[in-house]
Amino acid sequence: MFMPLRCDQTTPWPLLQTHFAEQGRHLDMRRAFEQDADRFAHFSQSAPHVFADLSKNLWDRDSEALLLDLARATGLEAHRNAMFAGEAINTTENRAVLHTLLRRPANVALPGDVPETAQRLADVHATLNAMLAFAEEVRSDTAITDVVNIGIGGSDLGPHMAVRALEEFRIPSKRFHFVSNVDGHELHHVLQGLKAESTLFIIASKTFTTAETMMNARSALAWFAAQGGQDVAGHFVALSTNLEATRALGITTTFGFWDWVGGRYSLWSAIGLPMAIAIGEQGFREFLAGGHAMDEHFRTAPLAQNLPVRLGLLDVWYRNFYGFTSRCVAPYHASMCRYAAYLQQLEMESNGKRVALDGSTLTCATSPAIWGEPGTNGQHAFFQMLHQGADVLPLEIVAVRKASHPLPGHQQKVLANALAQTQALMVGKASDDGHRHFPGNRPSTLILLDALTPATLGALIALQEHRVFVSGSLWGINSFDQWGVELGKVLAKDLETRWDSGELAGLDGSTAGLLQMLRTPAV
Repeated sequence: MFMPLRCDQTTPWPLLQTHFAEQGRHLDMRRAFEQDADRFAHFSQSAPHVFADLSKNLWDRDSEALLLDLARATGLEAHRNAMFAGEAINTTENRAVLHTLLRRPANVALPGDVPETAQRLADVHATLNAMLAFAEEVRSDTAITDVVNIGIGGSDLGPHMAVRALEEFRIPSKRFHFVSNVDGHELHHVLQGLKAESTLFIIASKTFTTAETMMNARSALAWFAAQGGQDVAGHFVALSTNLEATRALGITTTFGFWDWVGGRYSLWSAIGLPMAIAIGEQGFREFLAGGHAMDEHFRTAPLAQNLPVRLGLLDVWYRNFYGFTSRCVAPYHASMCRYAAYLQQLEMESNGKRVALDGSTLTCATSPAIWGEPGTNGQHAFFQMLHQGADVLPLEIVAVRKASHPLPGHQQKVLANALAQTQALMVGKASDDGHRHFPGNRPSTLILLDALTPATLGALIALQEHRVFVSGSLWGINSFDQWGVELGKVLAKDLETRWDSGELAGLDGSTAGLLQMLRTPAV
């Protein structure tokens, strides 16, 4: 199996360090535009359903050329091909990484496919067809007015983001709710407005052992019984492969997925059932097609014209040379209010690692922190820091050309605001009054969709997935495991036991003190 070479162990790495010291750190984008009349044309490009302007970033053609050399030296192309072929590139779990197979058309073979691929693809489409048929049944069932998805992590963030983003395509006769937090306030608030006879619950957990999800699922089942509900099989469906556990709860309708689908990459699988119910079979297939179109772009386009590659290289450039520790994400579309939260898991759970594939400690930093809110709300919250703060924080805006609402004037205003923010960050404004001085030369990327549709959302998400792959590949890490989430789970189980027993032995002083205090009834 192919193993990429770490970027800091390649010949181009010291060349990039020298280039950054001599030129990169001194780059002024304003002068760069004056000196290169074709800068916008060179650093912007179209990919399937997506246009991106990368010209307002702190790099030039020499920087990009060296970064492309770095990608080639690490073996990025071979690593990418190994992923698409179905090789077990998730080395710590000895698994393939095949979320791209979830959106590949039936009976399509790619060069280098491992022998298991044809059967895997057949299984994908059998499950997809069954899931979409069930979604259509729910859509046509007028007795069901509310759909509640109970999951956490990738079983919540993806469907929640997508259903909210595509609200203009949603079936109007049904309401969609998402419960992820084990804090009972969330589930209680949702259940207050529901009736057992008109609610469908979707329990999303591959193993059916996820602590938060199973706690919420059992509470939902108890509520259903208390409300007089008797047909559990008719009102609960599971997205899981643990059929014994689902049957034990009386759930007979299940849709599974595979160990080569990571949770944060699972929206394309049966985990997308809430989305399929919301936008219908045709809409979901368009979503898959948009993702597949971006897959083909990433798989076949030359590195220099490959948008996920260019974005991933820019991320490495900023993280390891400029030392930027975070990236702000601002979608200028109100329906994309869960987009930043979705990207947080996608990038930080994938690339928030400190060891290489071989287990050795890395010498360079990896994932930036991802954060943000929709524009224009963010402009009246944290954009002050983007423009005049002590830290330089790269901004990534997603804008949508066409509105889906009829209100005059709004879309022009929101797009003008998006452009103005990228312009202001770059050009700044000189003033002798320090309070009114904007230093400028601050980086931003603008990603433009023609409209927010299932196909364009699919392409955008696939773009971000592949971008994360690129930076993770260059860093030489495994972007597809998440061992870092396990320790807290183990300790929480221990503390739940201690909560009942009162046993404090072996705990640190702070945890012991807090547990003892919390076990004491509040006055």
